[in-house]
This record gives sequence, C-alpha cells and structure tokens, in this order.
Amino acid sequence: MVLQYSDRMDSLFSPQTSWVSGPIIVGAGPSGLAVAASLREQGVPFTMLERADCIASLWQKRTYDRLKLHLPKQFCELPRMAFPAHYPEYPTRRQFIDYLEDYAAAFDINPLFGHTVLSARYDETSGLWRVRASSSAGAEMEYIGSWLVVATGENAESVVPDIPGIDGFGGEVVHVADYKSGEAYRGKRVLVVGCGNSGMEVSLDLCDHGARPAMVVRDAVHVLPREVLGKSTFELAVLLMAWLPLWLVDKILVLLAWLVLGNLAKLGIRRPATGPLELKNTTGRTPVLDYGALARIRSGEITVVPGVARFGKGFAELADGRVIALDAVVLATGYRSNVPQWLQGNDFFNKDGYPKTAFPNGWKGESGLYAVGFTRRGLSGASADAIRAAKDLARVWKEATKPTKKSTACHRRCISVIF
Repeated sequence: MVLQYSDRMDSLFSPQTSWVSGPIIVGAGPSGLAVAASLREQGVPFTMLERADCIASLWQKRTYDRLKLHLPKQFCELPRMAFPAHYPEYPTRRQFIDYLEDYAAAFDINPLFGHTVLSARYDETSGLWRVRASSSAGAEMEYIGSWLVVATGENAESVVPDIPGIDGFGGEVVHVADYKSGEAYRGKRVLVVGCGNSGMEVSLDLCDHGARPAMVVRDAVHVLPREVLGKSTFELAVLLMAWLPLWLVDKILVLLAWLVLGNLAKLGIRRPATGPLELKNTTGRTPVLDYGALARIRSGEITVVPGVARFGKGFAELADGRVIALDAVVLATGYRSNVPQWLQGNDFFNKDGYPKTAFPNGWKGESGLYAVGFTRRGLSGASADAIRAAKDLARVWKEATKPTKKSTACHRRCISVIF
C-alpha cells in the first residue's frame, strides 16, 4: 500500500511527525550522497537524516591527517561527477572532503544534521516505514514514508576489543578514529594494535614523527605493493579479472607481491592460504597496500610483535611471553556497521549489519527497503549500489505518484490508520 502526496497532509501531522513524499535516506556519507545525487537527477524528492553536524563525518572527524585514498581516484568517484583534473592520482583526505562538499552542493543535497536514528521499522498495517530520530536539540521526531534507504555504511562504529588489563594500563589508549598525527607521540613507545591499512599507516606516521612504534600482527595478512611498474596494483587486478578467473589473478598478485616485497614471513608477517581477492570477497578483509611501512620494519624502526595477552601498568605482555614497556596504545582495530542497533523487525541484514544477499544483489530488500554502501568493495561498490537503488526508486516513485481515485482512497485509509 503506497500513499500519494497531498498538500493537505501537512495539517494532519503533529509537530513531532513528518511525512516524507520520497525515500528516507539514513546517512550522509559517500553512500548516502551518491544515492541522493542519483535521485536528484531523476526528480525524486528525499529526506536525508545524519547524526553528525556535517557530511562524511568519518572522513571529516575520524581520520588521521596523512590519510590519502588508497586507490587511484578514477575508482573512487561518485556517480555523475569526476574528481577535478588537477587532483593527484591518490587524493589527500582534505581533497576528498572538498570533493564531497562540492558534490553535495552540485546536487543540492541538504541533510538534516544532528538527527540520530533511534529506530526504523516497517508498519505492516499502513505499508509505511516509521523512522524515529532524536535531534541535537533534544527533540524527538518520527519520519514516515514508503521507502527507506540504509546508507550508514560499513564503518559506522569503532571496534574496541576487550583486552585483559587495558583499563589499568595507565597510559593513553586511543582508537585510530581519534588519532590525528604522530606529533603528539614524539619520543614515546607506542603499541599499534592491528596491522590493516590503518595500522600500517599509523605505524609509519609514528616513525616519521620520532616515535618508537611496535605493531601487533596477530593473524595472517596479505600485503601488496601499492604499485607494480608504475601501475596501481588494484587497477592491474581489475584488468586481469576481465580476462582471467579469480583464483589465477590471486596467484599472480601473490607472485608479484613476493617479487616486489620479498618474503614477509622473515618480518613476522604471514600470508593467508586464501588469495587476497577471494579473501576480500568472502570475509571483507582488505589486502594491505604498502606505503613504506615494510622498509621501516626491515630497518627496525617498526617492531612487529604477536598478539597481546594482557596489559598492565605501563606494559603489555605478549602472546609469546615477552613483556614490553609502553607509553601509549593506538587501537587500529577497525569499524563495524551499526544497522542492527536501530533497524527493527527485518531480516534483510545479518547480525553483523550486512545484507544477507551478496554483491551485486544486496541493494534491495522487501517493502521498500534499500541498502547502499555495504558491498565490502569500497567507494566503487557504493556507487554501483547507489545507481541501481536510485533507478529502481525513481521507477516505483513515479508509479506511486500517478494520481488515481484508488490511490486517493488508499491515502485516506492509511492516514486514518496512522493517526
């Protein structure tokens, strides 16, 4: 059952309730912006709810200063707007934020900032989505509409592991979301927990600022060169995938990594048995691209250590029994989806907050539910989802907004049910 928009509806809603004539989009990061721009181009109205006070809050508030896009810019563009020609191949954090702000302005995207979604559920009786949100001013609102786009992404919440003794460590403990620069750690002994792209890059940044980092490498991890013979490793993989099966591309990438980077087992870094692309597709674990951290590991400026058994006052006891003195800890332990915390009564998402249906078919659920930005394929995957979702939404919205006598009667019945 779908409602038709009417100017008369304004007088029927209480001040705490708002009717949305198009999709309700939750999240104003790159995924939300991408689907909003695609909808705007097709003339579909929308309301976007964002808990922060800015677009792309992960990039603006929870990234370190030296961050650059890990992939060439052509693989990170949002739909219908290229990066400026003068941008380098790997734009900086600031350049990417500027691009997103220009993108929002170009497509007239104006989110409702400071709106934290508390719950979203589909009302079977009315055939509508009911999204409850609290504003930064303390008011509570309910947004009601026929379609819901979940665009909060894969990195909505920081993952903070429960390591024994960490509360009694005594020194500074920060998640990488709150780390900005190694300048604050000059001369300090810092343990970086995690060896993904963030862990490697933070360790390198600490080195560059005169700190003494040790990096925890607990599990096997794929480390690839960022470029091979001047060409992006990612771009090379995309080209190979057009002609070769995934398993063979994986073998080629591992061979190239061995030729360029050498035997990393000697540095305490083990490769998984599963290839980098297959591992990414099945688990979401992204290969690490080397930006110079391996050279610092070889020189001894970054120490590789195994997992942490426990923390004590000013020290960490490692899994191999060694004890190392520390001044600070940086948790490069990643992020997770927060969808299970607020999306109710729906089994489209799994317990980890990802669509149960794998890419490229995980963008649409039932009853007007859409998901954008959960592909585990970065910005290019989010853009692909956004284009598909917006195209489908434009179709159903145009069908739903055709004025008919039947739909007007339906409209009146739904209003009587809701209010």
